[in-house]
Amino acid sequence: MLDRLFVLVQYVLPQLLLSRLAGKLADARPPAAIRNAVIKWFIGRYGVDMSEAADENPDSYPSFNEFFTRELKPGLRPLAGGTHTIISPVDGTVSQLGQINRDSVFQAKGQSFNLTKLLGGDEERARPFVDGQFTTIYLAPRDYHRIHMPLAGRLQEMVYIPGRLFSVNPVTAAAVPGLFARNERVVATFDTDAGPMAMILVGAMIVGSVETRWAGIVAPTDGRREVSVSDYRHLAPGIRYDRGEEMGRFRLGSTVILVFPKGVNRWQDTLATQSRVRLGENLGTITNAQPETSAPR
Repeated sequence: MLDRLFVLVQYVLPQLLLSRLAGKLADARPPAAIRNAVIKWFIGRYGVDMSEAADENPDSYPSFNEFFTRELKPGLRPLAGGTHTIISPVDGTVSQLGQINRDSVFQAKGQSFNLTKLLGGDEERARPFVDGQFTTIYLAPRDYHRIHMPLAGRLQEMVYIPGRLFSVNPVTAAAVPGLFARNERVVATFDTDAGPMAMILVGAMIVGSVETRWAGIVAPTDGRREVSVSDYRHLAPGIRYDRGEEMGRFRLGSTVILVFPKGVNRWQDTLATQSRVRLGENLGTITNAQPETSAPR
């Protein structure tokens, strides 16, 4: 009953207003006593392991967001395998993984979402991923919230898609139809040794913003409510990131969805729903490697 009420309330809450307000508060620099008390409460409430942080002292962060997007100690997350090993881009929990059924991606029991809609409504953008493979990784409040590259790749396109801001926790994912294709999100496509790869950074209730290294804060926007596409194919020498390199961050957490074409990768046999993963761990292997290209669509 409480779970059902939690989901129903989300339909009537002013999701955008609450989330933008949370973002502003997280960026604010209140008096140290207030800021430190909030950060320490959060650490205790969600079990954040500060021993992993490059700066372990919770009193040293000038804002909540700087604490939330804290850096890890160097070398703490070694990268598994070699260049053809797909590594986890984040610390989190696998919500779902498996094969895309034509244009339908499994979300939770009784729920799925549309691949083309997820990627911004462009059938040409979605076509390479039809019948492909996906994994959805949920970042809990306690997790490290920087996002890294699962494979080396050259940035092709970034798409901002406005939408709702439902929570992305398991309870809501099981109850809200098409959740990940309804929420605000940023889609980044890369050319890799596995061919095209899409990383979808999904916004959620109380997520302050989504940030990428090449564009800064992408969401929230300045009020635009339409899909926005940035094409990077023709840039010379282009924007390229190595496997394991940081590509973005959630300034208050959410979900990353990875999408690959059909027949190019195989997920680890040990990987399953509710598997805990850490940045750099082996998610799977490229089975059909090919050279990167940068040809325009």
